[in-house]
Amino acid sequence: MPGSNPFEPPKLRPLDRILKRDWGRDALFLFALRSLAAISAGIVILVVLFVARESWAIFSADAQPPFSADRFFTDPSWNPAGDEYNLMPMIVGSLAATLGSVLLTAPLGIGAAVFLNFYAPRQIAWCLRRTVEVLAGVPSVVYGLWGLSVLVPLIAELSPLAQGQSLLAGILILTFMTIPTVVIAADAAVNAVPRSQVNAAAVLGLGKRAIAWSIVIPAARFGLFSAVVLQVARAIGETMAVLMVCGNIVQVPGSVFQPVRTLTANIALEMGYADDQHRSVLFLSGLIGLLLVAFLMALANSISERKSKRD
Repeated sequence: MPGSNPFEPPKLRPLDRILKRDWGRDALFLFALRSLAAISAGIVILVVLFVARESWAIFSADAQPPFSADRFFTDPSWNPAGDEYNLMPMIVGSLAATLGSVLLTAPLGIGAAVFLNFYAPRQIAWCLRRTVEVLAGVPSVVYGLWGLSVLVPLIAELSPLAQGQSLLAGILILTFMTIPTVVIAADAAVNAVPRSQVNAAAVLGLGKRAIAWSIVIPAARFGLFSAVVLQVARAIGETMAVLMVCGNIVQVPGSVFQPVRTLTANIALEMGYADDQHRSVLFLSGLIGLLLVAFLMALANSISERKSKRD
């Protein structure tokens, strides 16, 4: 420009103006994050309050006949038409299917994570991780169709006394469904172990097996526990797959070859025609499952926070 001095240094903006601009952007971003978090928490709270309100109707003074909580365990059976609401067989069925799947999934998922990190070649590990991620996104109804077409007939051939649609089918289908979740979470927990510990153990001459099971697994135990908790939460809340393969007979199973009905499957089967007390008890079943999952999540968070304080 005419009259400008080419040797004059450019004028810099005042530092307070730069800081004010950056502070304004940070404040806006923080407000957006807090708003999104508040909306998410509000939605969850509204869902819980709605389910609790619908569940409480069974205990209201207007309920006829008057209802008490012990009837969920002492009524002769589950027979809404006869005002009988024994939830114990379905609670046992849900817990048995979940516990059985945990006993199978936890060692398989943790073992797969160790294999991916210590034994599998890099390219094979990459392919396996992508495959597991795809399997984690498969809809549950697809697993249910596969279980009904392949798994149930296979179980029926195991023994003359075996029934295809059974607790065993539910355990296995939940195992297949939740293994990807456990593998992904366990893989992340193993990767979170500082590489310095692994390298130090290798320098000392420890082999892969000793490093994996004596160094990495103990260091990643809290993350591995969280992976199992996530698997339990998904197994408890699963509906369609277990509905298709468990047989849906309300009974306390005497063996894994007998059919069962879970709480979630019962809600899906009967909510369409339920009314009054029957509908309220179904909502109460959902509330029981919700509270159980919330307890498991709180337990996992408590353990994680305890680990952080120790570290």
